[in-house]
Amino acid sequence: MIHHVPASPENVRVGMFDAGFEPILTIESGDTVKVETVSGKASLFPQPGSGMTVPAALRRIAEANLPMLAPHILTGPIGVAGAEPGDMLEVRIDAVELGSDWGYNYIRPLAGALPEDFPDLTVATIPIDRETRRARLAWGMTLPVAPFFGVMGVAPPPSYACISSKEPRVHGGNMDNKELVAGSTLFLPVHVPGALFSAGDGHALQGDGEVCVTALETCLDGEFTLAVHKGGGAADPVLRFPRAETPTHYISMGFHESLDQALKQALREMIDFIRARTGLARAHAYQLCSLAVDFHVTQAVNGEKGVHGMLRREILD
Repeated sequence: MIHHVPASPENVRVGMFDAGFEPILTIESGDTVKVETVSGKASLFPQPGSGMTVPAALRRIAEANLPMLAPHILTGPIGVAGAEPGDMLEVRIDAVELGSDWGYNYIRPLAGALPEDFPDLTVATIPIDRETRRARLAWGMTLPVAPFFGVMGVAPPPSYACISSKEPRVHGGNMDNKELVAGSTLFLPVHVPGALFSAGDGHALQGDGEVCVTALETCLDGEFTLAVHKGGGAADPVLRFPRAETPTHYISMGFHESLDQALKQALREMIDFIRARTGLARAHAYQLCSLAVDFHVTQAVNGEKGVHGMLRREILD
């Protein structure tokens, strides 16, 4: 079964996750859902006459003046029948398509990796050629796009209550992991009945680190197949934290306000994953990480910073 969820004031939450949100739609495990997402507030829209078009859905959402905790406009939550706390939600990212011919990037005072060096608000509206799939920067350079969703997550544990979408945590959320393009799969631990999956914060392009606080933020359309694995499934009997797979790599993740601690968490998650897949002793899995796993700074700007480890699939497969 394929479902379609448009972006609308009724179907989005702005900058927040909450286990108490009611699902806008409930699907069966294994169903596919096509999700429309938008990004940006009215002050970031391109100027009239620029040749760039603001999607009607984005205008309606901006005009609705919805409650917000952070800037991310998230479509959802979508419930998955049969999902229960302790299960694992598999999110197959089947397709990610550009939903607009422009995006934006800004430097925000008191934010980013170098707030002491860049104290002024600087906003760039960046045209995107959807045919050539390139973005043109103000200084003339063009860059190829590689779209992905900065935010994908389930409802957090009920004890968290309503939380901002800014910080990535055990539920996923604002991971800003540029590896999660079409063809990748995200695995999330389930904390509430139905899992309650949401997506948004479309990125047309981003470097690891996302250092100035934003990527090339834009509207995206996604196609996800959502499947429930009871108790985490045979390969992951206990999934405590988000992880992912691409066609070429296994990915572990760590989030913490300290990059050192985020690295340690990503490393421990990779060690546990290797042991679950191979039965290796813990020390041997640790050595394998030192020999074959690349650890990247996912983002350094969301309060809870991110590190992800990448292990080539061929090593375990």
